[in-house]
Amino acid sequence: MATKKTAKKPLSVNRRSHALNKTNHFQKPNLIKTTIDGKSVITSAREAKAAKKASKKAA
Repeated sequence: MATKKTAKKPLSVNRRSHALNKTNHFQKPNLIKTTIDGKSVITSAREAKAAKKASKKAA
């Protein structure tokens, strides 16, 4: 089972129409399941990219 490594949560924002009506909307984080050092983790896409780059640099 993948462990969740990120602490990102959905952003709460308002959608605005042309009539300036406000409706609640949530922007979900871009979470992906990746394998880092043989372990399956759930991270944000940005964190996964940084981890992949760091592991390439170390190797």
